[in-house]
Amino acid sequence: MELKKLTGPQAGSLKYDLLTALSVAGLHGSPTVQTSLMRLAAVITARYNWRLDEVSIGQAELARLWAVNERTVKREMKRLTEDGWIVCIRPGVRGRVGAYRLNYSRIYENTESCWASVGPDFADRMAEMSGARRVVKVDFSGAAPRPVPLSVVPEGRTGWPAVARRLQQSHPELYESWFAKLKEGEAVAGEINLIAPNAFVAGYVQTHLMQNLQNAAALEAKTAQSPVPRVVLSIPRV
Repeated sequence: MELKKLTGPQAGSLKYDLLTALSVAGLHGSPTVQTSLMRLAAVITARYNWRLDEVSIGQAELARLWAVNERTVKREMKRLTEDGWIVCIRPGVRGRVGAYRLNYSRIYENTESCWASVGPDFADRMAEMSGARRVVKVDFSGAAPRPVPLSVVPEGRTGWPAVARRLQQSHPELYESWFAKLKEGEAVAGEINLIAPNAFVAGYVQTHLMQNLQNAAALEAKTAQSPVPRVVLSIPRV
């Protein structure tokens, strides 16, 4: 994927779109994600050096900017880094101020599902900026279009594989963007334990898509004539 650089005559609008994507993703996420992305947007707006493509700022300065204490700053920067929004390029050790860079590819990946909420023009611009635009070959021969094949999910099994297959068939776009990122956790009777790759995905699924998961689990249980399991979502322990 080739990312479009935020430089040149159109750099201002490209940066504006990037901040829009972060803001809307925050509004679509959990309260924790909302707070994190609001803080990140504030840092970008106030202190990001686009020429060097980095922000170099001390914990005391961040604490003042965010109106929090330095312990909260350390926790927040760790969360933003672990969730892939930013990358630490120079650790703040021995009195030296740390430096961070935006992780553009992960930002585009994490916000893509929200682009359409802003509008089709915005989604189109973001697809071009992120390099995610796909070239579609159209066949005008009159032949019936071939369906896009589903990824292989084992049939004949209960639990998450069967639920995942149902979600893949009923909500292919949501499956590709969100459900496919989930992995099956420890087997517990009466539960389907799922693990999200990061807090952003966990927050969005928990806030917006949990009912889809539970409904699919209920339908699979009805088909298998078994009790309806409870869907539990978590993130890996650090």
